[in-house]
Amino acid sequence: MKPVLYTLTSSLHTETAKDVAQEKFIQNIELALGEKFDIRGDDLSTYGQHPCDILYVRTGGTEGIFLSKLSRKGILCTPAKVRLLTSGKSNSLAASMEILSYLNNNGIEGEILHGTPEYIAERIKCSDEEDNTPDLRVKVDFKGELEGQKFGVVGHPSDWLISSGVDYAKVKEVLGAELIDIPMAELLDEIEQARQRREEGVSYFTPESLGLPSLNDPKFGNPIPASDLSDSICIYAALRRLIVKYELNGLTLRCFDLLTSVHNTGCMSLALLNSEGFVATCEGDIPAMLSMAIVRKVAGVSGFQCNLSEIKGDELLFAHCTVPLNMVRKWVYDTHFESGFGVAIHGELPEGPATIFKLAPDCCTAFIHEAEIVRNCYENNLCRTQIIVKAPDTAPYFLRQSIGNHHIVFPGHFVRKQ
Repeated sequence: MKPVLYTLTSSLHTETAKDVAQEKFIQNIELALGEKFDIRGDDLSTYGQHPCDILYVRTGGTEGIFLSKLSRKGILCTPAKVRLLTSGKSNSLAASMEILSYLNNNGIEGEILHGTPEYIAERIKCSDEEDNTPDLRVKVDFKGELEGQKFGVVGHPSDWLISSGVDYAKVKEVLGAELIDIPMAELLDEIEQARQRREEGVSYFTPESLGLPSLNDPKFGNPIPASDLSDSICIYAALRRLIVKYELNGLTLRCFDLLTSVHNTGCMSLALLNSEGFVATCEGDIPAMLSMAIVRKVAGVSGFQCNLSEIKGDELLFAHCTVPLNMVRKWVYDTHFESGFGVAIHGELPEGPATIFKLAPDCCTAFIHEAEIVRNCYENNLCRTQIIVKAPDTAPYFLRQSIGNHHIVFPGHFVRKQ
């Protein structure tokens, strides 16, 4: 029977609205398979009823869609393997990793199909093959590592972080850190107050006072109005006031809500905060925030919170729209990838030894692997800061065992002895 293809697409990614059957990526897989997919699109009502059902995760931001559509049908309670097809564009792989992590946490077998058309076709044909992949996740002991530190959760974690929830009491017990919920309404009020101070010329941060360069023309995005840079500084000022008010060592921000509420992004503000010694992460991702906090405490450096976008042999392409300014040798402004507006960062990280790290929500399991940053990229259809990291033998982890989507890349080789 033909493989049956279902699709998941976020409304944030309008560039993928074209017919799936016309995608070169899909056509090349069909050529390698020797037959065409039976394409059912985003109607998942018959998913699970065929021997070879495949979910094509076309974009990022689809994890919540996956959960809402399939959990209602009870599909996630079946023993069938869930196969997730991904491309190397539009955060497709990152979303699949978050979904895979959810499946693993719930005892459901899953696999990400990613790579060359020939490799994907072979995996589809061998879908019933037993998984003998060694587990690359390790048990860690960070007991009390963040003792006395406080971290804000501004807004709730983004809806697509379906496998990244944490137990606040467990975080306190294991790491010693306190998590403080801060309503998004409070941040929006602070942003409005910052705008008022700007208009009045009172205690207002400026690009000059923050040491920021003049605006440049983005390589891929639209021109950035000076008002957008000014508003991004208001977001930074608002977050600084929350840090002072709650005596925070860092925070994580449900940043995509800012796209509609203030028509801007948190990329610039998080880049600044990280460079000033605070831990600041995107999308309300608490495990990523705690991972970065441990990196700062144990290794003494900032970390790059990023999505894995593509795997080619031993090389991994990581990307995100913000990066700590103290990690890069140079940087320029660009717009936010998913929305096409706001102020994001394209930074270049120094080549050399690096470590990939991610602490699991249980605070006792992690992925830690020494790697090497080999070059920087600046391609379309990806978040703006992009690095190629050489990390042999890690593909099985990312395709079968990944701890959520975001991982932390930081300079230097550091594998702590447990």
